[in-house]
Amino acid sequence: MIYATNARYAPTPLLISKLQRLLRRRGRNIDDAEDLIQESFLRLHIYAGEIDVAQREAFLVRTALNLSIDQHRRKRVAAIAPVQLDTMQLVDPCPTPDVVCADRERLCHFNAGLLNLSPRQREVFSLNRIEGLNTTQIAEQLGLSVSMVEKYATKAMRAMTTWMACELS
Repeated sequence: MIYATNARYAPTPLLISKLQRLLRRRGRNIDDAEDLIQESFLRLHIYAGEIDVAQREAFLVRTALNLSIDQHRRKRVAAIAPVQLDTMQLVDPCPTPDVVCADRERLCHFNAGLLNLSPRQREVFSLNRIEGLNTTQIAEQLGLSVSMVEKYATKAMRAMTTWMACELS
């Protein structure tokens, strides 16, 4: 590989090796690394013609890394190829009709199970499971003891669990 430099900014094998290792750690293959190093030295040569570069190694490292990032971005953008809309496979986030139908049947079965509960069990179950109230809050709201609310909730849960299990068989 021939590096474009003037005598003052001549590359050393140690510096080239360092830049290769740096770029290889960043995921570049050996050919891309060589190209990026060549481009870095070329930019150093052009820049050094106008301004004195005090820290040539730092300039080369930063330039090589920036070029590597630019190359990665270009490849990522190039990977997005235009495709005809009719050939694309589009995914609908909505559930399929059979899933919707099964869910409706399950909801109807659940509602029928609620109707089979006693009015007090249904009220406690709804306040606890649907409204999210705890047993103390339900007891205060309905004027019952916490113990009675727990009994109603237990009976309602047992009945609904049995009811919904019958649907699955």
